[in-house]
Amino acid sequence: MLSIVIPSRNEKYLNKTVQDILLKAKNDIEIIIILDGYWPEIMPEDDKRIIIIHRGLAQGMRSGINSGVAIAKGEYILKCDAHCMFDEGFDIKLIENCEENWIVVPTRKRLDAENWMIQDVGKPDVNYMYLSYPYALDRNGRQIGLHGVNWDELNKRKDLNEKKIDDLMSAQGSCWFMHKEYYKQLELLDEEHYGAFWSEFQEVGLKCWLSGGRVVVNKNTWYAHLHKKSRGYNLEASSDDAERYVMKWMSSGEAWGDKQKYPIEWLIDKFKPVPGWVL
Repeated sequence: MLSIVIPSRNEKYLNKTVQDILLKAKNDIEIIIILDGYWPEIMPEDDKRIIIIHRGLAQGMRSGINSGVAIAKGEYILKCDAHCMFDEGFDIKLIENCEENWIVVPTRKRLDAENWMIQDVGKPDVNYMYLSYPYALDRNGRQIGLHGVNWDELNKRKDLNEKKIDDLMSAQGSCWFMHKEYYKQLELLDEEHYGAFWSEFQEVGLKCWLSGGRVVVNKNTWYAHLHKKSRGYNLEASSDDAERYVMKWMSSGEAWGDKQKYPIEWLIDKFKPVPGWVL
């Protein structure tokens, strides 16, 4: 079984996301929806595959995901945002290509949520992202930090289209898939150090890669994600704390103690040349 965990906070397209998953999944699934501080009507209300966790007071995305995984019955976990559309049979295609210590991300397309269709913006699908060089300065002289950035040079390369399973340095965090047991081994998602919302895939991806696992993109399937400037979750809450803790990965062993097998230099060397990096 696949357990699909959807953290949700004042989400306009939650029902469309749920209905799309129920339509597109071809195997045994359950959808665990975390309603974080609000309670909309969930449709279809009588589908036994839908499980709702309602919290009267919002507690944050990380807490919501963890509460969903805690009750999940599936061997596999898929976490997705509450504004996503999926490929037909996405569940089967993900399960067919997932080793025990892998985290898998489908190809990311862009969603026109009002019309519930893929949006063509004249840009390639997102298959590759890299981590930004954290000590670079933006135009305002502020330190950029360690963030996932679309790797356009690779996303545009047609020769990579044939490589259906490929290594992925980082991802956006809006959709990722893995074995439930591996989620526990990686001690995801750490609310104490990273806070309620920020730096989700920095934690997920770095814990996986630097403990000996593998993050991959699966181009055999896709999801379409709505890019939103305003979100249900509070993007400001504890953001500074999260970014400060993410920077601990720059010093070997400080971010995850003995579970970290490799320094971040190992990851940079693996994906070289990474745009902007200076070691």
